Amino acid sequence: MQYINLVNARQNNLKSISVQIPKNKITVFTGVSGSGKSSLVFETIGAEAQRQFNETQGSFIRNRLQHIGIPDVDKIDNLNVPIIINQKRLEGNARSTVGTATDVYASLRLLFSRMGKPFVGYSNAFSFNNPLGMCKECEGLGIVQTINIDALIDKEKSLNEGAIQFPTFQPDGWRLTRYTFSGYFDNTKKLKDYTTEEWDMLLNATEHKPKNPDKEWGKTVKYEGIIPRIEKAFLKKQSKEIITRKKALKNIIITKPCSLCNGKRLNHKILSCKINGKNIADCTALSIDELLEFVYSLQSKTFDVILTELKKKLQNIVNIGLQYLTLGRRTDTLSGGESQRIKMVRNLGNNLMDLLYIFDEPSIGLHPKDLQNISTIIKQIRDKGNTVLIVEHDPDLIKIADWVIDMGLQSGKNGGEIIYEGTFEGLKRSKGKTGMYFTKTPKINGNPRSAKGYLEIRNAKLYNLKNVNVNIPKNVMTVITGVAGSGKSTLINKVLPEFYPEVTIIDQSLFATGVRSNLLTYLNLSDAIRKQFSNANEVSDKLFSRNSKGACENCKGIGVEKIDLAFMDDIEQTCEVCGGSGFKPQVLKYHYNQKNIVEVMDMTVEEAFDFFPDKLYRKSFDMLLKLGLGYLTLGQRLNSFSGGERQRLKLTKELKNFNKIVVLDEPSTGLHPSDTEKLLYFINGLVDNNNTLIVIEHNLDVIAQADWIIDIGPGAGKYGGNVVFTGTVSDLLKDNVSLTAEYLRKHLN
Repeated sequence: MQYINLVNARQNNLKSISVQIPKNKITVFTGVSGSGKSSLVFETIGAEAQRQFNETQGSFIRNRLQHIGIPDVDKIDNLNVPIIINQKRLEGNARSTVGTATDVYASLRLLFSRMGKPFVGYSNAFSFNNPLGMCKECEGLGIVQTINIDALIDKEKSLNEGAIQFPTFQPDGWRLTRYTFSGYFDNTKKLKDYTTEEWDMLLNATEHKPKNPDKEWGKTVKYEGIIPRIEKAFLKKQSKEIITRKKALKNIIITKPCSLCNGKRLNHKILSCKINGKNIADCTALSIDELLEFVYSLQSKTFDVILTELKKKLQNIVNIGLQYLTLGRRTDTLSGGESQRIKMVRNLGNNLMDLLYIFDEPSIGLHPKDLQNISTIIKQIRDKGNTVLIVEHDPDLIKIADWVIDMGLQSGKNGGEIIYEGTFEGLKRSKGKTGMYFTKTPKINGNPRSAKGYLEIRNAKLYNLKNVNVNIPKNVMTVITGVAGSGKSTLINKVLPEFYPEVTIIDQSLFATGVRSNLLTYLNLSDAIRKQFSNANEVSDKLFSRNSKGACENCKGIGVEKIDLAFMDDIEQTCEVCGGSGFKPQVLKYHYNQKNIVEVMDMTVEEAFDFFPDKLYRKSFDMLLKLGLGYLTLGQRLNSFSGGERQRLKLTKELKNFNKIVVLDEPSTGLHPSDTEKLLYFINGLVDNNNTLIVIEHNLDVIAQADWIIDIGPGAGKYGGNVVFTGTVSDLLKDNVSLTAEYLRKHLN
């Protein structure tokens, strides 16, 4: 057997690890968060494989690829060309859809250019990104941005009183003079008293020279209505001012479907081309499984090759558990788990062999039923002659491993070692937390809490929900279950707040913060730490801020330099002056308790708990430790946190609340089973505080501890949207319809 040989890996917290990883096998890396799995798999093996592959490219390509530093390792032998499939969201832009990201849309365009009637053009003409195909009104976006007049104008005021509520159009603003000096208006007249002609002149007039302007009017200046002026300045071009006016623009701009193409992105000529009564936009609006059904209904010997290819691509998406998506869905609306599976689909159709596939928790966001499909796909990738490395917490995916490498024992400085390597069977006898988990017999909540009233949802019909009526018990922990796409999130995150606007939803979305925000700023501890450094050294506390006097002059305190590649995505590189810390090098001579500010920022929460004796810090750090987040570093930027980490951070702010309705959307994401126990203890504390807790979850250990279960399904998309089961865990185990019940029984046995 061949191996990837790794000698003395020291990246991050790795303690000079040497290991042999079997090739052409599935190796799963396990261990608590922060134990060193990602440092070993992604930052050492993946990074070095990618770096060496990049070095084989020509200089033109190499200069445009992300610069990858050499990992801290003595030697790695026998690496393959890597395909790294991580959880980073497919951000894209308004022109990037599931169809374009999976390349299915290209096959669909080809089909319509051949089979569609009447013939309207070749494949490219069916692209909404091509001038031949795009709707001229919305330029292929399907949406248009317009000005919300009611938000922009206060009719109770005159121009002099600030009736136009937008920066630079208000009194003393330079853009307002275009209207007050135009000679068209009485500047003291309330806008509600304007005539129809005055309104039209103020809002819509095209560019022209006014007849009788004020003497202050510039000779070459032309008059233009407010709406075309704002559209030109902010909506139809990219300018630096757009960034500074982002907040103000958000208040006055509304986005709505394009009235010319009705959101279909394409022009009338392209939409006139149909196959069996459907145009290409009709096809992209169908769920993937419905589209597959439609493609199977088409018969053509001439175009059989195109049909076969399209069926294969669509079937891959169904197999991966994303059958509920549409090809028209924008990629920037997908979750991290959905994005990762879209990336997997891209690689399923290729016939390349002897590659190194690296997956980052492919189980995320998946019901145990969908995990079976993922397991099958991963085995197929291996059986083609590829090497597969998976970082994973889910027991079902760990079980498919040919080889397991368990990291630990703890996280941060107490991790970074291999505590077991071998088969899955041997893992159960190992000393780590992963092995211990597999020796335990899972237990159910045999003594559920009783409801103190109910939240009632009636006639819910949004998206795929089929007129759902359901009661959610108050003051207990209700877990909402069902396969991905069954309607769980629609019911709880979209419909429930319509009935109960006071609901608090804690999801995995990005924080509303900038690139400079880090863990300390989120915990409101930055000022306190700066003051301690300031007092210890008798210098200004501003020196210890990356946003003030302490900021590295090269990267302005961000720690990275962005390289604009124009037509390609920007790339980021670590700042060479500060090494990514964001601080001026001269700030590092100041110490507090024998550590400089960068060393403090690099501390884990666990280390900081012992380093700072003050109660102020300990309370916040203790809460993070209870949630299994002790491995996070104090200076870690919030935009680098995973979805699960973001959610658990938000959760820290809820523990002090009571009598609230709190929704958690898959809070176990990214957690080792031992940390899931900590999470359950924590969220049970929320319920004991008289809160009503609703948890959307796939994790069978969490489901087993629910007071009440509501199972949505039975399938995804059009096959879901019904309440399949409500009741206790004990009752669920007796149910013969629910897929969740089926997999929970297997889990407990």
